[in-house]
Amino acid sequence: MTSLVVPPGWPAAVRPPDAPRWEVTAESWLLDLSPPEYRSYPTLRRHVVLLARFAVLHVEAMQAACQQGLSQARGELRHVAPPDVVDEAVQTWLTEDARLSAVRREVGLVEDALRGTRYRARL
Repeated sequence: MTSLVVPPGWPAAVRPPDAPRWEVTAESWLLDLSPPEYRSYPTLRRHVVLLARFAVLHVEAMQAACQQGLSQARGELRHVAPPDVVDEAVQTWLTEDARLSAVRREVGLVEDALRGTRYRARL
């Protein structure tokens, strides 16, 4: 019997590749992290690997927006908020950037698995 293995960073809400109905859990998870409009596109609902690609690009766009917000925070916000609030905003951007990095890894792993990549346990 083959053991079902997932790499570090695999999303907890998605069953391991080749587990019963794992693609259903992948689709549900991908839809939850994508814009709500994605649910209305039949092609994305029929082809979960396409949904994964769309989700990767969506997360990458959020990462880019986060990076832009972080790079502009001090210059843009210093006129509308006190320095301590600007510092809090910068910390929020940094926290969000870290979260999005983890999500990008997760969605990338799911996309790879939907494309056929399988993982083996290493000693």
